[in-house]
Amino acid sequence: MKNKMMKPILILILLFFTVASNSQNNNPKENSKPFVLGSIEEIHSKVLFEKRILNIYLPEGYQQNDTITYPVIYLLDGSADEDFIHVVGLFQFNSFSWINRVPKSIVVGIANVDRKRDFTYQTTIEADQKRYTSAGKSANFISFLEKELQPYIEKKYKTNNSKTIIGQSLGGLLATEILLQKPNLFNKYIIISPSLWWDNGSLLRQNSVIYQENFNKKIDIYIGVGKEGLAPSEIPHVMEVDANLLTEKLKSTKSKTITVNFDYLPQEDHATITHQAIFNALRILYPMSTEK
Repeated sequence: MKNKMMKPILILILLFFTVASNSQNNNPKENSKPFVLGSIEEIHSKVLFEKRILNIYLPEGYQQNDTITYPVIYLLDGSADEDFIHVVGLFQFNSFSWINRVPKSIVVGIANVDRKRDFTYQTTIEADQKRYTSAGKSANFISFLEKELQPYIEKKYKTNNSKTIIGQSLGGLLATEILLQKPNLFNKYIIISPSLWWDNGSLLRQNSVIYQENFNKKIDIYIGVGKEGLAPSEIPHVMEVDANLLTEKLKSTKSKTITVNFDYLPQEDHATITHQAIFNALRILYPMSTEK
């Protein structure tokens, strides 16, 4: 009788250890490893008096000791919880060998600290001065890009002379300011839903060397805007209208080396436009790319 009772108990014990063993072997934590999209780096800025976080994506096949060099994409609003991840996906996808629309590129996402401070110049509108108390320091941020960030990236990574900036909203305002004031910083400008209403549209009235006939640097510009309507300003501005005005003024340049592309995306708004606009920009700015 005792032996008969022990038999089912032993079977239950064996089943328990079998299930436990299988559970350990199938434990996702035992068989997983991190999926690495890029690296997080920190740069101390003497211009901005602070540390800045960079998210860096290196394309497949990147080797520090080979002779291949790569274009660099500088992405404003480049935090992991902003635009870095999905923009990296766009560049990776479009550089696949069976698509081959864009060359393999390094993407530098610049994480934000205070985007209103960094992406806007000083405004004469008193209401905006009171509403955005930290705003108006874009000159410092542009100096950071020129004197610290670009030299840092070019020293550390295998880069070539192709440099693109991508900015949306206030980032688009900053990209426009750089285009007009320091156009040589980048070869390609992807400007999306620019907040040109800032300071009552003063950038639209600003003169620039790029309007002159003797400006001979090759620059390609993409301007994308969705169905966005009124800007958040006391003085009425319509986002689509301002983007059109910028496009027309840029197209009026006497320079033979400036190319301007306007893209209206009526199915997108200020919140949804970025991804589709960048995809369109890559198709427009790289119409016949043969690089791999």
